[in-house]
Formats: sequence, structure tokens, C-alpha cells
Amino acid sequence: MSPADHGNQVTAQAVTGSGDHSRQSASLWLVICTGVVFVILFSLGCWQVYRWQWKLDLIQRVESRVHQAAVAAPDRAGWPAVSRDQSEYLHVNLQGQLQYALSLPVVASTIHGSGYWVMTPLIRNNGERILINRGFVKNMAAFDAELKKRDEQPVSITGLLRISEPGGSVLRKNDPDARRWYSRDVKAMGQAMGLTDLAPYFVDQEAGTEVSDGPVAGLTVIRFQNSHVVYALTWFTLAALSLVGYRLIRRHRRDDRD
Repeated sequence: MSPADHGNQVTAQAVTGSGDHSRQSASLWLVICTGVVFVILFSLGCWQVYRWQWKLDLIQRVESRVHQAAVAAPDRAGWPAVSRDQSEYLHVNLQGQLQYALSLPVVASTIHGSGYWVMTPLIRNNGERILINRGFVKNMAAFDAELKKRDEQPVSITGLLRISEPGGSVLRKNDPDARRWYSRDVKAMGQAMGLTDLAPYFVDQEAGTEVSDGPVAGLTVIRFQNSHVVYALTWFTLAALSLVGYRLIRRHRRDDRD
């Protein structure tokens, strides 16, 4: 073998070795990337399964709260413990005086059409105040006329505890200065009313406890979106597709080498 042929053979071996090393390195990175993607997607699927189970438990708890006997609405000592998971839709009762003159309307859409929720503060004997969603009216004229006919007499109200809805709706923000309300934001409404010592929740008055010519109560819609199973199946499917993609890439590379 001539020196030139020997040199060509060494060069060819070096190129071949370099190519093998590059392919091994690329294969390793492919395995790592596929593994990372699979773990992330599979973990997201598992998280949605957990959320699905949590939502089922929440629905069961809410159903039991709604249908149990009414209990006293949480007082100041119990306000810090009020939360969406533990307290929303709790069946409560409370007594006091409704301060009709401080009522505010909140834009609403119900089975009766478009109109307003009537949010009126109730003052308890101990001075605590709780916002009451007294129900639905069709228009502002009816709302204002109803207010003028009411005396602040002692009342007893039963309803469902609800959690504050800060900010406004998805498309529209609350405008306290213009008296335009699109959500039942307890804190902001309390400030607009000039009230202190206001509970961090409000109560949806239940049907049968409203006055005959006042707002229509008992229109609370208890509905929970539970799409977590669909989300979980989506993430698990994507995780499986990542493995399918890995196999297709490996097969394509083998075919190229052959």
C-alpha cells in the first residue's frame, strides 16, 4: 500500500468515526428531548386528573351545603375563614335591617331576561353589615320605585353565601363613579356605599323570602364547568404522540443509513 493510499484510508476512517459520533450524539439528544417532552405532557395529564377529582369533591360538597338546614351567616370572627372551596353556597340565615337607600344595581342576565341584581346592605344588631343580593329587576325605573316604598324594618333573610366577584365581567370593568356595576364586587361596592365593617361575602336571597312586589329572588345558578377529563385526555394523547414521533424519526434515520 502506497503512502497515499494509507493516508486516504486513515482519513476515511476518521470521517466515518466522526459521523458515527455525530449520529450517536444526535440520537442521545433526541432521546433526552423526547423524554422531557413526554414527562411534561404526561404530568399535565396527571394534574388534570387530580383537578377532575377535586372538582367532583367540590360539587359534592356544594350539593350538601345547598340542601342542608340554614345556619347563621358567619360573623366577624368567622370572616377570615370564608373561602370559595369551604364556604360558597353555604345555606345561611341572618337578621337585621335592610338599608334600601344604599342599594346598588348590578347588570344581570337571567331566565327572566336582562336587568339588574339589587344589592342592598343589611345591618345586624351588632353593627356588622352584609350585602344581600335581594334578586332581579327588569329595569332601573322599577328598581328606584321599589326603593322608595320600603321602610327599614327588621327582616329575616335566608339564602346562599356567595364569594365576592372583584373587578367586573370579562368584557367590562366596574365603574363605581358612573354607578355601573357588572359584577358583585363586595369590597368596591362597600366603598361606594361608604360602609365599613362589611362582610367579605354576599348572600343570594332565596325564593319565598322576598316581598311580593320587590326583586325576584332565588335565581342562583349553581353550575361548575368540569372539562378536566377532556384536558387530561388531550395531554395524555400528546404525550403518546411524542413517543410516536420519536419512533418515526428513528425509523427515518435508519432508512437513510441503509
